[in-house]
Amino acid sequence: MDLLNNIHDPADLRKLSRAQLVPLADELRNFVIDSVSKTGGHLSSNLGTVELTIAPHYVFNTPEDRLVWDVGHQTYPHKILTGRREQMHTLRQLDGIAGFPRRVESDYDTFGVGHSSTSISAALGMALAAKTKGESRHSVAIIGDGSMTAGMVFEAMNNAGVHDDINLLVVLNDNDMSISPPVGMLNRHLARLMSGKFYAAARNVGKSVLPGPVLELAKRFEEHAKGMIVPATMFEEFGFNYIGPIDGHDLESLIPTLQNIKNLKGPQFLHVVTKKGQGYKLAEADPILYHGPGKFNPAEGIKPSSTPSKQTYTQVFGHWLCDMAAQDERLIGITPAMREGSGMVEFEQKFPQRYYDVGIAEQHSVTFAAGMACEGLKPVVAIYSTFLQRAYDQLIHDVALQNLDVTFALDRAGLVGADGATHAGNYDIAYLRCIPNMIVMAASDENECRQMLTTGYHYPGPAAIRYPRGAGVGASVEKELGSLVIGKGEIKRQGTSVAILAFGSMVQPASKAAEKLDATLANMRFIKPLDIELVKSLAASHDVLVTVEEGCTMGGAGSAVAEALAEANICKPLLILGLPDKFVDHGDPGLLLAQCGLDAAGVEASIRKRFIMEKPKLAANQ
Repeated sequence: MDLLNNIHDPADLRKLSRAQLVPLADELRNFVIDSVSKTGGHLSSNLGTVELTIAPHYVFNTPEDRLVWDVGHQTYPHKILTGRREQMHTLRQLDGIAGFPRRVESDYDTFGVGHSSTSISAALGMALAAKTKGESRHSVAIIGDGSMTAGMVFEAMNNAGVHDDINLLVVLNDNDMSISPPVGMLNRHLARLMSGKFYAAARNVGKSVLPGPVLELAKRFEEHAKGMIVPATMFEEFGFNYIGPIDGHDLESLIPTLQNIKNLKGPQFLHVVTKKGQGYKLAEADPILYHGPGKFNPAEGIKPSSTPSKQTYTQVFGHWLCDMAAQDERLIGITPAMREGSGMVEFEQKFPQRYYDVGIAEQHSVTFAAGMACEGLKPVVAIYSTFLQRAYDQLIHDVALQNLDVTFALDRAGLVGADGATHAGNYDIAYLRCIPNMIVMAASDENECRQMLTTGYHYPGPAAIRYPRGAGVGASVEKELGSLVIGKGEIKRQGTSVAILAFGSMVQPASKAAEKLDATLANMRFIKPLDIELVKSLAASHDVLVTVEEGCTMGGAGSAVAEALAEANICKPLLILGLPDKFVDHGDPGLLLAQCGLDAAGVEASIRKRFIMEKPKLAANQ
């Protein structure tokens, strides 16, 4: 680690000789492996971007020149080289550094990102801002090929191509992977480009016979001539000067190419080929397994747990999807590039003709499902809560307005722990319940999740089922595909004075608080339609009401209860507990919930503070 230990920022990197960069890359790659093995995090993607991080920081004057990353989980080498090496042991932990770029964390993190396909738009905005301000700095967007499947990318390129006097470079990190295997015509185009025999021959001709200076001249000429050899027309038609493809792990190719591009005006497009997991054989062999591992021994690799674990909600959904598909041939499974994350691997294997991965194209996934519903099929869109936000217009206008039969399985609802605010599903309750024709459910355990998926599937209109990330509570799951009565909650515990109305994941901590307070506990199940009769009954038989949800309190389930009470002209003290009006940082999920007052102790403490201390008569019930 002799070289890496002396680099505290990219200015130190730029003091190194070209010959020192290859051993630096080796040190950096080993550091990433060692670091992630101790903290958990994203590994394969970061091993693939080691050289692709060194080269632009070496050539460009960062942070004065803006380096904008797409899909922020590939930026660990960037963090290490920009002054955060000694903080990597805190990665994705409470009060530690984030797993994604954050503007508040470093001047080198020029644009915050957690999801994909934003880099070209942001970099173009920075490039045109520099032009407007009369500054000569460069803007560089590094984007993965999986991210190129999103329409926003082409909107940005279409806009950028008309500006021939800006310093904008788009680097396509082509690793033939996103998180799941890539899909669509763009990936096929890139595959054809890379496998073309004519182009391969043209690249390699003369390497063994041309003298050094002539070979170097030929290589330079190639950068201008390859447009006649490879199918690069698509990028050039957008107004970009296309260069590549080149080996993204070969610093002797990367650095001279970037130095040449630095002297060019107008939009530039550099196509580099990398390998996910590069330099760690186990990750190279299985980049999906090593995409986001927990802690592991680098010498042994990831080993299966010897202790049986609780079933995750994602697994519950995956099993339900296969079971329901076996019963109903109209079921279609749709995912926007999250096959593994959404638990659809088994479904694709069993029902390949009814499985559609549309790429990182959330807007398209929703309208695509709407089109299928128009033809009498029953699409199920498996999507993270935070990613459905990208398709909100389509959800309203293309699905709900037409009252189409589309089921939305919302994974990662609520806080998501180490991935932090960019991935947290804090807002789906608020943004879904205001949409006409929608029904919205929140699962409190694994079996209820399965029942809600069945309920939503049979509902002849748009339905959303929200469930949290990770393992359930250990509830046994019934084999049958049973439904729930729409809009009906249940009483889990009968108490006195205080009635707690809990939604989804909050039923478990609220149950413990209810025991301490001798409170009534209701599992509300449905956010929309809300069980109005249950709300009225609880208001009539209790002194105070408390709502608890793992979602934002502004416009959330608690607001729905408050609206229902107001509509019924019921005046009753109401405490609304949920996520605060701020973005919650990364960290252990249990600690984050405790900080937000949404663990059992926090719920109890909030109720005591609000009511019991103010109304001593309630204390007699303790």
